[in-house]
Amino acid sequence: MGNEAKLIAAAKRGDGTSLAELLQHNYKLLYQYALKLTMDRSRAEDLVQETMLKAIERISTFQERSKFSTWLIAISSRLAIDKARRRKREERWLKEEVNNHRLRFDTLSLMEEWPAALQALSNLEEHHRMPVLLKYYYGYSQEEIAEMLEIRLGTVKSRLSIGMKLIRKELGEHE
Repeated sequence: MGNEAKLIAAAKRGDGTSLAELLQHNYKLLYQYALKLTMDRSRAEDLVQETMLKAIERISTFQERSKFSTWLIAISSRLAIDKARRRKREERWLKEEVNNHRLRFDTLSLMEEWPAALQALSNLEEHHRMPVLLKYYYGYSQEEIAEMLEIRLGTVKSRLSIGMKLIRKELGEHE
């Protein structure tokens, strides 16, 4: 049994010193990977820290089918993917909020009243908002919407139903 294998076995039994030694031994490799992945020193440091915490929490699940460093890199990769997804969701949400505020400002600037229905519509997620707009504002049929959005007719019907329920709820018009 090699030194790394002994350290892993001890760490899995709860030996904090062995776990610390394993993490310290792999820190440089993990940091270099995170730095190349994020291209940002601060984000790389955060990623390494989160990876180390996750490794500490999950050391008992480590199976020696791969090297410990490979396991750490896999954890780091999954964390980076999760962060990227979260960042994209946040950016998309922020962009929609900015656009909603801009549209509201533009409307108010023209001395027009901000209709409650338009406010309720702006609160819908885009995949619900789009079919509702196409159907009830622009007058397209459900079949045309399905073709335009390249989705099934049943999906259009479902999104219209959900979208309208959410708008009614927002406006206080319960069925």
